[in-house]
Amino acid sequence: MRRILLLLAIIAILIPQTADAAEKRPNILFCIADDWGWPHASAYGDDGVKTPTFDRLAKEGVLFEHAYVSSPSCTPCRNALLTGQWHWRLDTGANLWSQLPVGLPVFPLLLEDAGYRVGTSGKSYGPGRLEGWNRFPAGKKFRNFQEFLKDQPGDEPFCYWLGSSDPHRPYKLGSGKAAGIDPAKVHLFPHYPDDEAVRSDIADYYFEVQRFDGLIGSAVAALEAAGKLDDTIIVMTGDHGMPFPRCKGNLYDSGVRVPLAVRWGDRVPAGRRVTDMVSFTDIGPTFLSAAGVDVPEIMTGRNLLPILLSDKAGRVDPQYDTMYFGKERHCPAQVADNPGGYPCRAIRTDDFLYIRNFDPERWPAGTPDYKNAYKNSWIGDCDGGPTKRYIVANRDLDDAHRRSYDLCCDGSGESLVALKPTTQLSAN
Repeated sequence: MRRILLLLAIIAILIPQTADAAEKRPNILFCIADDWGWPHASAYGDDGVKTPTFDRLAKEGVLFEHAYVSSPSCTPCRNALLTGQWHWRLDTGANLWSQLPVGLPVFPLLLEDAGYRVGTSGKSYGPGRLEGWNRFPAGKKFRNFQEFLKDQPGDEPFCYWLGSSDPHRPYKLGSGKAAGIDPAKVHLFPHYPDDEAVRSDIADYYFEVQRFDGLIGSAVAALEAAGKLDDTIIVMTGDHGMPFPRCKGNLYDSGVRVPLAVRWGDRVPAGRRVTDMVSFTDIGPTFLSAAGVDVPEIMTGRNLLPILLSDKAGRVDPQYDTMYFGKERHCPAQVADNPGGYPCRAIRTDDFLYIRNFDPERWPAGTPDYKNAYKNSWIGDCDGGPTKRYIVANRDLDDAHRRSYDLCCDGSGESLVALKPTTQLSAN
């Protein structure tokens, strides 16, 4: 008997413990900002903003260079994320302040049905309506992640959606500079005039980006304190470009390209920068696959686990060389008798961005004729603020200011954009 027990012990040591590892499902912490766009993180080379939490996740995991939303508008972007589908497949869920159709599978509730404890705080689904839903699609609401984690059973996996309203407008004027952010160092897209009013506005936006980074930092610290950090897939990102002209609501990189970093203990080889083109629609299927849950056939997103678990950098999978996105409507900001949106689709490759505008006779950013506009909106498909006011007020100052106005408000820019070679801070 003693020899048998000894033999069994030796066999147990020699056999790899892959079965237990496979059965241990990862926790998931999904962190999303509101209106935080690429490339506004120090990990991407932006020296004007400090994002130590995002930088840490990127250093200890994977930094994605080419992550894109399905649509540069809150509701359709988040609906696409929840459902793992392109927003244009979601019927009424394709627009801002819309209804998410009942019965669509969403990844948080699929995980809950598979035994995960699911929760959320801050901004997750929406804004919009959920008539007919008997469960909130992002999970049960909590005051914060720490409250959720405090009551978390030790052996039950969890999925938590940690949202924030930062860095959505409005901003406190001068808050960035007061917090020590230097307007001279902010990243200035080339479609903006180089003026103190614009730079200060961007600094105010940076202040809220840094506040969001601090929020996620406290969540990561809570995971560490609970001994759950390395058993958790942490994703940190934003839902589309910043709330400035030619960004949010637009299909340029400044509108649809977002920061994305993923950390998962030693499962994800650290310190890699990946250039594969990935979509928000891929996140849900990836979480489901990591949890061992079947991905519904209706989901169009791809499973990113092969890229995450690879030890390669750069373009890991050659097939991830093209991205698609689009827009139906952001805000109803056209003329009063036809207030619909500005529907368009786009294809992004390494070298080109092609945008197809289906109703080019409309104003991309909303009509400037506020007297005849829907609800008297003035260029209403672009968030108000100092930058917008400056560009409009100074459009006739010189040729450079006129070009800025044309690109940001008039929409007379090219539909086919030739992109410069990929750099950390590309202009497009």
